[in-house]
Amino acid sequence: MDDAILEMRSITKTFPGVKALEDVNLTVQRAHIHAICGENGAGKSTLMKVLSGVYPAGSYEGEIVFEGETIRPQSIKDSEKLGIVIIHQELALVPHLSVAENIFLGNEVHKRGAIDWNETNRRAGELLARVGLRENPTTKVGQLGVGKQQLVEIAKALSKDVKLLILDEPTAALNDQDSAHLLDLLRQLKRDGITCIMISHKLGELVAVADETTIIRDGHTIETIDMSEPDATQARMIRGMVGRDLEHLYPERTPDIGEVVFRLEDWTVMHPNQPGRVIVQGASLDVRAGEVVGIAGLMGAGRTELAMSVFGRTYGRDVTGRVYMHGREVDTRTVDGAISSGIAYVSEDRKRYGLNLIEDIRRNISASALGKLSTRGWVNGNEEIAVAQRYRTELNIKAPSVMTGTGQLSGGNQQKVVLSKWLYTDPELLILDEPTRGIDVGAKFEIYTIINDLAAQGKAVLVISSELPELLGICDRIYTLSEGHITGEVPVTEATQERLMELMTMEKERA
Repeated sequence: MDDAILEMRSITKTFPGVKALEDVNLTVQRAHIHAICGENGAGKSTLMKVLSGVYPAGSYEGEIVFEGETIRPQSIKDSEKLGIVIIHQELALVPHLSVAENIFLGNEVHKRGAIDWNETNRRAGELLARVGLRENPTTKVGQLGVGKQQLVEIAKALSKDVKLLILDEPTAALNDQDSAHLLDLLRQLKRDGITCIMISHKLGELVAVADETTIIRDGHTIETIDMSEPDATQARMIRGMVGRDLEHLYPERTPDIGEVVFRLEDWTVMHPNQPGRVIVQGASLDVRAGEVVGIAGLMGAGRTELAMSVFGRTYGRDVTGRVYMHGREVDTRTVDGAISSGIAYVSEDRKRYGLNLIEDIRRNISASALGKLSTRGWVNGNEEIAVAQRYRTELNIKAPSVMTGTGQLSGGNQQKVVLSKWLYTDPELLILDEPTRGIDVGAKFEIYTIINDLAAQGKAVLVISSELPELLGICDRIYTLSEGHITGEVPVTEATQERLMELMTMEKERA
């Protein structure tokens, strides 16, 4: 029986020079999990910002009907009063406040004009229990991992008597265990009568949890799929998202592997703020010319910490061990030293560490190698534009020009700008930390193709990824990391997800 809680009719949203949404329609059934998928820049988040009042009524065309009534929210507060709550991909929590303070921020529990802390903490405890988070409500949010912070955001939404919960890429930064817990929580919310809209690039999760999936491409509604149908497959969703079949999720490559380019020996890293805590212990690995090597490990295993400590010791203290490039020991204690040695590192957090989002594409690409463009301290602006234009063309960065602000680009195109920035340093080893996090399948394929091209040029590539199928699809060898220890080295021809998981969960006493 049709019991729609939401209808968005003929929604059109235009920004200067860009039509982000055109005649988009969306119908969501009550107490269902409704997924929205599409490539980066397709208009998914824009549509949800229209619904949640981030873009106020009057700034778009079309009609929104919620619980049978036409609504025109002018702000987020307006939509929250109706029971529509959005959780953005970048979590809106204050790290120095407690869990309880964050849950009721702007909606404080008060008594006679003063905050009732006992009642605040009591209610927060009830909400935390409801989302399955066993934490003291007085704990500072900054002390929690990303997975737990996501649960705090959902508890915050539940405190507002939510009827329709919108989650934008809720599992993008989560490991498999935290993702599974979050999906179970969405199923429970559904049983409790709460409707959820979930934006995600992880199509396997959508197949597992969604009742319906709406596909958006280039600002248009393509179709809505009943996920109970036999042909509700990832292949069908990919076809709708990109407008073509992706016969192979990973481009084919014939490896041409040469001599060892990079070697790490007996690498140990201590925690920067907790004396005596070992993050990486005695790690040794190597990468050859033309080879793509993966590092697999659970959240907290030390993967990113290992990479950052090698790249200019941007993480950790009391770092010991040796780094070799082409058999010669090199000094990577500073970022300049690492770059000079032929090492580049693409961070897992492109928005925080990889890009200056208020600058344009041109300035971001040139930032790591300005010396190549300058004479006596003056940057050659024409040459800077020419370099940026070359990478824009070679990596297929979709933007009107290299003068476009990087913050205006989709996630996949931002990732290509980060890659361009480090490729311009002409590295011999490129370390890619979660290179496809938060980007769609079409953009992923393009990133994989770039990785293959780099390997074909004789570059050594080291890939850190939480997605085991990705490592199995693009790597030649895979190292596993558990509790800071290298626990295995497996040729991809002998690797399976089960074998990798066994090594990733190996206790250090057995490693």
